[in-house]
Amino acid sequence: MSQFRFTRNDSFPPIIKNIIIINVLVFVAQLAFDKQFDLTGKLGMWPIESDNFKPYQVFTHMFTHSPQLIFHILFNMLTLWMFGRILENVWGPKRFLFFYLACGIGSALAHMTVAYFQYKEILEAIRYYEAIGQADMANMFRNAPMYVVGASGAVMGVMVAFAYLFPDTPLYIMFLPIPIKAKWAILGFVAIDLFGGVNPTPGDNVAHFAHLGGAITGFIIILIWNKTNRKTLY
Repeated sequence: MSQFRFTRNDSFPPIIKNIIIINVLVFVAQLAFDKQFDLTGKLGMWPIESDNFKPYQVFTHMFTHSPQLIFHILFNMLTLWMFGRILENVWGPKRFLFFYLACGIGSALAHMTVAYFQYKEILEAIRYYEAIGQADMANMFRNAPMYVVGASGAVMGVMVAFAYLFPDTPLYIMFLPIPIKAKWAILGFVAIDLFGGVNPTPGDNVAHFAHLGGAITGFIIILIWNKTNRKTLY
């Protein structure tokens, strides 16, 4: 487990480069056309029971970010480049692309599962206001922006894979003056999402269970690959 099998030492490997380009192009399109076409609402993933849900959103949501928060896309793409380029150099483009998309889909499924139960309360409110003849209130709940966007779930899977393969790599976290080993830093991020998901605070619009879904998916895949292909995992 001490031998590293890099396909090439590329600081900007092709899959990472293309994922970032796609995300940036989608973000620019959102800024340009959101007011006219509600692009974010169409590409973001809605709860499965919502009338606005479309199956393609399971895929498109991971290439879409909040147009109001440029930090959202900047943080995700920087983190993807920091950790993902190492994995793509180790695994090659095809394996990395599969891993990234699988983590994104696993993130979506986790969020959809939780949102399914949360959305039941919204449906009850919609039915209540329809029953008492307040169609405006019913439509307000029905059309409220309850979709999720962002590459964070897939990126979390990438971070978990990096921590598994290179656990003792020192990482420097903002506001902390000392390096922290990757395994403890990434575990800390997972713990924060777990706490945030179980104990949500008012105004918290972070999809914590989507992050956890990506992390769990990445961990399961890396365990399977390590068991079945230990010599060439890295």
